[in-house]
Amino acid sequence: MIPNISLNSTTRWGINVLLLLAGVLALHLAQSVIIPLLIALMLAAVLGPAAAWLHRELKIRWSLACLVVIIGLLLVNVLLTMLFGLAMARLGRDMPSPTNDEGIRKLYRKLIERVDEISPVRLDKPADADDPSNPRLENEDRVMDYLRDVGPGVMRELARYTSNWVWQGIVIVFILLFVLLEGRMLARRVVAIFGPSPEVQSKAGEVLVAMAKQVRIYVVNRTLLNFALAIVMGSVYYFFGLNQWLTWAVLLLILNYIPYLGPIVAGMPPFADAFISQGPGTALAVTIIYAIAVTLEAYFAFPVFLGRSMDLNATTVMLACLFWDLVWGTTGLFLVMPIMAGIKEMLHHIPDGQPWADLMSTSDEPPKPPVIPPSADNGNGFVGVHQPATSEPATPVRSA
Repeated sequence: MIPNISLNSTTRWGINVLLLLAGVLALHLAQSVIIPLLIALMLAAVLGPAAAWLHRELKIRWSLACLVVIIGLLLVNVLLTMLFGLAMARLGRDMPSPTNDEGIRKLYRKLIERVDEISPVRLDKPADADDPSNPRLENEDRVMDYLRDVGPGVMRELARYTSNWVWQGIVIVFILLFVLLEGRMLARRVVAIFGPSPEVQSKAGEVLVAMAKQVRIYVVNRTLLNFALAIVMGSVYYFFGLNQWLTWAVLLLILNYIPYLGPIVAGMPPFADAFISQGPGTALAVTIIYAIAVTLEAYFAFPVFLGRSMDLNATTVMLACLFWDLVWGTTGLFLVMPIMAGIKEMLHHIPDGQPWADLMSTSDEPPKPPVIPPSADNGNGFVGVHQPATSEPATPVRSA
């Protein structure tokens, strides 16, 4: 017989905190499973309508339609990888390697000259620093030693990170295929978890559809804005004669998925490139144009494209960045906004969660209740996947 234990408010708060910490620990330990699954669900929310259109309009078998959209996604990723590889090749060609002592010394001396142009106190430097007969400068020796020590470790970490993401990409593609193929069945099973009541199941289906729609809107529009911003700033970098204009444009395209912190980090390399290769005046001009472009994109284009549903206040976004960075590291920073978009949409559709949705918003006025379509799945199925009831059954998966 289990004794009836009365819990006061302090005990309940303590239990809730322990449960929260346990949840955070579980998310961290299971990230190798949760992250691929989460990315696959987001991609299914984006690609589902495209597969549904192929199935409905072109009368393509559902399994073939799913394969077509996945192949299209892979082709886009190959093109982006080639673009990134081209940018890295340009960077590797122009930047001296850690074993190229003379190239590093020239780059270091050029940096010292640029700093001298704006420094009120001239830096100590021998008058004949370019004379090969002179002894090595002490500062140059320190730079060379540091690069020799750090360079191999950085390359190993880069190789490890790249191989890990290649493996994660393979896992994501397989999960995405199964989610698309079995979307409608999975939707029924997920909805059934919330109870046998048709009303509760209908509400759960509405929430799933709304979350998938919001994630799809964010991912698609965020990607379009990132491409537009990268093209604009890449043109600016090219106009000002930056050596690595393509590299910095691709870097902005990738890092702009991270709110607030991403644009700041992406703006540092072009400033350094312009400062060393063109001078302080060009670096200042590039930085001003970059700040204006990023501000216009963040405060004008972003709200227009994504609407009020992604209206998250800065405090919420920063706390979310800190939390997901703690749980999943750099990957968590890239997933912050899609996760928050889904969470806010879920809270917006739950009566008890409405105050929390208001807390995350920047508006002082309470949002209007969402307009819910009469159908639970709204013809979209699981995570935005449209799979008609007459579609072919899911392909069974053989165990290895």
